[in-house]
Amino acid sequence: MVTVLTAGHVNWDVTLRVDRLPEADDEATIQSRHQGGGGSAGNVAAGLSGLGVETGLIGSVGDDDNGLLARRELEAAGVSLEGVRVVDGANTAVKYLLVDEAGEVAILGNDGVNEAVGPDDVDEEYVAAADHVHLTGQRPETAAAIARTARESGATVSFDPGRRLADREYGEPLAIADVVFANDRECAALLEDEYAGSSFDDRIVVVKHGRDGAELHAPNGSFVHPGFDVEDVDTAGSGDAFAAGFIAMTLNGDDLERALEYANACGALTASGNGARSAPTADEVSDFLNARF
Repeated sequence: MVTVLTAGHVNWDVTLRVDRLPEADDEATIQSRHQGGGGSAGNVAAGLSGLGVETGLIGSVGDDDNGLLARRELEAAGVSLEGVRVVDGANTAVKYLLVDEAGEVAILGNDGVNEAVGPDDVDEEYVAAADHVHLTGQRPETAAAIARTARESGATVSFDPGRRLADREYGEPLAIADVVFANDRECAALLEDEYAGSSFDDRIVVVKHGRDGAELHAPNGSFVHPGFDVEDVDTAGSGDAFAAGFIAMTLNGDDLERALEYANACGALTASGNGARSAPTADEVSDFLNARF
């Protein structure tokens, strides 16, 4: 039994640090190359585990070397892989992340089999046993099935639909979610006509502004945190670390303003490290915050 269950993509990332992000007919210089696990669901799961939360994962990988590496890394982080499907003869999704000297990221990739889990593949008992379910970008019908099961079992639900929000119909899981995470661009998509019938006044909406912090809107009030001044090295995964920090704090019963501060600290520490899996431990976050107050 796990406390938090994350669901969505599990990738293998290849990070190329470059002198600048190239334009059309341009060429950039590769300064370094790094490989490691990625995918929002995998990142949040690893981040939560590092913060001391018992975490499981629903997702899919191929039976190739990249899938094996991705699973080993998650297991080493303490994440339960009971809900991870290994697809025979298939390729794990690989993302190539171009990171410039300012820490900005551009992504190239293929989906591989990171959406092989369909609604009929979801183990309802596994979902129902969790206290909280965190959904990330995935097949809309799968997200809806997991969200319905979580709601029926009494678990709380958070949803960070990600950059493909505008291309997918996530109306049902958005309507069920108790907490919605989105950046500025994704918030604009949330407010477009297709979601005009959905009310976000009865839940928590967390708007991530990157290095400029975040704001939170809840039925009983709103909070803003300006973020932390750190040197960005690689912003990949910082939004996932943010979500992990926020979930971990709200599970502990901390107030929303404190949770927002803690989440920003997790995001800042991840952005100042290398790779999408550089989320901090609980002790590292505590030291970081204590040094600033």
